[in-house]
Amino acid sequence: MELKIVEYPDKKLKEKSLEVKNFDENLHKLLDAMYPLMIETNGIGLAAIQVAHAKRVLILNIPDEEGEQPKDNLIEMINPLVTKKEGDAIYQEGCLSVPGFYEDINRFESVCVNYQDRFGNTKYMEADGLLSIAIQHEMDHLEGILFIDKLSYARRKKFEKEYKRVCKEKKEKK
Repeated sequence: MELKIVEYPDKKLKEKSLEVKNFDENLHKLLDAMYPLMIETNGIGLAAIQVAHAKRVLILNIPDEEGEQPKDNLIEMINPLVTKKEGDAIYQEGCLSVPGFYEDINRFESVCVNYQDRFGNTKYMEADGLLSIAIQHEMDHLEGILFIDKLSYARRKKFEKEYKRVCKEKKEKK
């Protein structure tokens, strides 16, 4: 399965993702194709909507102490649901769908999540730190929310201006 990352301002990114009901070969192919794309593009998380599949599917692979992302650390979450949120954390986030831009975003410090694995088995996870931030970021994608949507009005205007400038420069280079 050939996948490509959908980039802002593509309207597909604003779509709400649908619940997965079939834990079949098609879902497995999607998950299997998402992982190498996330790694190749230096991501730590990827939601299915970012590859034009409006399904409540996301993957995460937080780098270890050496900065590696071994496949055994891969987390696949289907139909995730946050059941508990605690604390506050501000973290500088970026996004594969908004390449080259980073902003400080306010998130919960820790979350508890119910989800299903690729076979439909129910799972539970408690997460804090970067994993908690990444889960919240990817779950926002499932609701059609980008991290830039969380910026204040002034910061959002600054982002839009900078984004247009960068896009214009890219076109001029071609």
